[in-house]
Amino acid sequence: NSNAMREVYRAIYQVAPTDTTVLIRGESGTGKELVAHAIHYASPRASGPFVRINCAALSESLLESELFGHEKGAFTGADQTRAGRIEEAEGGTLLLDEIGEFSMTIQVKLLRVLQEREYQRVGSSITRQANVRIVAATHADLEAAVAAGRFRQDLYYRVNVFSVFLPPLRDRKDDLLLLADHFVEKHNRTMGKDVRRISTPAINMMVAYHWPGNVRELENCIERAVLLSTDGVIHGHHLPPSLQTSDATDTVGEGTLTGRVAMFERDIIVDALKRTDGNMAAAARDLGATPRILRYRVAQV
Repeated sequence: NSNAMREVYRAIYQVAPTDTTVLIRGESGTGKELVAHAIHYASPRASGPFVRINCAALSESLLESELFGHEKGAFTGADQTRAGRIEEAEGGTLLLDEIGEFSMTIQVKLLRVLQEREYQRVGSSITRQANVRIVAATHADLEAAVAAGRFRQDLYYRVNVFSVFLPPLRDRKDDLLLLADHFVEKHNRTMGKDVRRISTPAINMMVAYHWPGNVRELENCIERAVLLSTDGVIHGHHLPPSLQTSDATDTVGEGTLTGRVAMFERDIIVDALKRTDGNMAAAARDLGATPRILRYRVAQV
């Protein structure tokens, strides 16, 4: 619901109905593949295939064969003809993940696909037509790569027709709890658990953390916490050690002993009131205190 993500949704629905090439930019773990999925399924190509290839995971020779396909005998080990990902994506969308990792040789061949909509399998002289929509994704600084001569300028202009920038999670903290609740529900289903809420100290820790791994790191964190929870609540000690530092949680914080104890007491009372839907008498019973004492403590903290 953050303003930054509303801009992303607006961009998706502007570009989806067209065949325009899209470049999705953002740090690792921000959800670039999900944006590519959204563009595909909101487009006229939605009934066609959605095919993804991770350019960073393959060597140059393997990437060329994976992307364009190869003929039998084209190279050692090519014991049969194989269709490439471009061919598999015919009539649909091809996501080129981490396009900044392409070698110069493959960049030239990809440029032909984008400009002429045609390609050749490795080891073949037959030109094939490519009826695919290209969506590229990268976390790299392509402008710096162009300046350094690692990325072709003409390919950069062909790929960077319409850019969608995904902000890092640390810049959209408004979405943090919505995403966390979504992942709690998701992993409740997969693990057969019944985690109902996240405690206040755990929320404080998550909000204070800088999330270098973005949404992917958040999901891994919540999956671990759901697994460890035994009372239907995610507590601070269920979160990974990287979040459990004095810098990452307000439950330790700075200040005097009295101030820190008051902060800890406030979190305990807030948790009890959440558990009892704000019922002061029920919260007092839960904490083994009287309503009068609890009201006094609430006024103090």
